[in-house]
Amino acid sequence: MTVRYLIIIEPTPTGYSAYAPDLPGCVATGDTTIAVEANMREAIAFHLDGLRADGHPVPPPHSIGTYVEVAA
Repeated sequence: MTVRYLIIIEPTPTGYSAYAPDLPGCVATGDTTIAVEANMREAIAFHLDGLRADGHPVPPPHSIGTYVEVAA
């Protein structure tokens, strides 16, 4: 079974960081957006394994993302 979690990627002074709004505390960094996305996949898998190992439920994905246009 696969699920899709939203991740937010933000630039930093040294590369990029990312987090998953549905998984508090699950974060990753990387030199590029491709690297941080790959690192987040690993971080999410590790996070979910930890939740299961500790007997906690795995939260279902529920966040969504979109862009809105506004006058600048």
